[in-house]
Amino acid sequence: MLELAILGHLADGALHGYVLRRRVEQLSGHTRPISDGSLYPAINRLVKRGLLTRHTEPGAAAAQRYVLTLTDAGRAELLERLREPAQQEITDHNRFFTILAFLSLLPNREDQHAVLRRRLEFLETPASFFYDGDRPLSAEEVADPYRRGMLLMARSISRAERDWLHQVLDGDGDGGDGGRGTSSD
Repeated sequence: MLELAILGHLADGALHGYVLRRRVEQLSGHTRPISDGSLYPAINRLVKRGLLTRHTEPGAAAAQRYVLTLTDAGRAELLERLREPAQQEITDHNRFFTILAFLSLLPNREDQHAVLRRRLEFLETPASFFYDGDRPLSAEEVADPYRRGMLLMARSISRAERDWLHQVLDGDGDGGDGGRGTSSD
């Protein structure tokens, strides 16, 4: 997801490395800080694959600054990753939020909605953190108050997300082009 976040943030224009890092960190939130040991190797892989270009500019002090730019191949890769996310990117909440952050870059609303329908299908499948054999347990069936709390919070979050997905997919909410005017109904 780190590579997708890098490609997505560069879709709007070239960025200095430190600005890109800050944006990636802001997207991933405080629970998943981005280390130099993961960010810069990911950038290097993307440059090596021809998905980004990197050039230097003079810095305010003596140090030069790297500026990263998305290539046409990088834009094509970004759109493909958004159009066809891996199943883990649909089922993992944080990974899906990275997809969602850039989904409006897909020019076709039907492609956007196909991704949202996959997420909705996942959310509508009965699941739990706790099971009795193969049967998912509901919050009401769990005696432990902390486990019950986990299930109640997850239920509320899931319900809110399903409601929003239904609004967007039924045409009642703005979730298509994010105001970019790029949908093609």
